[in-house]
Amino acid sequence: MRIVDLSMPLESHFRWSPEVTVKGDLDKGDQFRVTRISTTCHGFTHVDAQAHFVAGAPTIEATSLDRVVGACRVFDLSEVADDAPIGPDALEAADPGGAEGEILLLATRWATRRDYKTPEFWTQAPWLTREAAEWLWTRRPTAVAFDFPQDYPIRLLLKGESVPNAEHVTHDVLLRRGVTLIEYVVNTAELRSSRVLLSAAPLLIPNADGAPARAYAIEGLDV
Repeated sequence: MRIVDLSMPLESHFRWSPEVTVKGDLDKGDQFRVTRISTTCHGFTHVDAQAHFVAGAPTIEATSLDRVVGACRVFDLSEVADDAPIGPDALEAADPGGAEGEILLLATRWATRRDYKTPEFWTQAPWLTREAAEWLWTRRPTAVAFDFPQDYPIRLLLKGESVPNAEHVTHDVLLRRGVTLIEYVVNTAELRSSRVLLSAAPLLIPNADGAPARAYAIEGLDV
């Protein structure tokens, strides 16, 4: 068994500014050391609930863990070009095959090409076309995980630009239909297997539209 951590650390980042404070110093005689954090639910590695995109839809506590913990097949998309669309043909060629109801992990190894702490990670990444999102939907996954900013408009958000919902294709095609999105995983270059057990359990935050997750893959299991 081999465990691969796929999570971004919650630390200083130009997109998000988590506030991390520490109270108490054991070396000075305090009884406890206590850390406090304040951050967005949609930064770093996280899980989207339908309520993030669909009015009146379920919030994160309604996301069953069996949707984000389970058998996962890894799509090796490491050959995709920078700043280029990923279409259904690329997904078809990278699909190792499997049953409906699995988690699909799209692994471009993008973090080996750009540092996720820099704007270039977000503005020069590949992205999914609407046809690719529809192709993923036909596989009926419980969740889809991405190691790159999967919708083209994500780069536009950095400029303060907004576009119609339909252009956020993975949200519009997948999340709207109930497929959970696991966003901004990293370290996929460390994966050696095309089949893993993936865990991306979100924090249980009632009435939230998403939550941070500690995502990791377990290799060597019969899944």
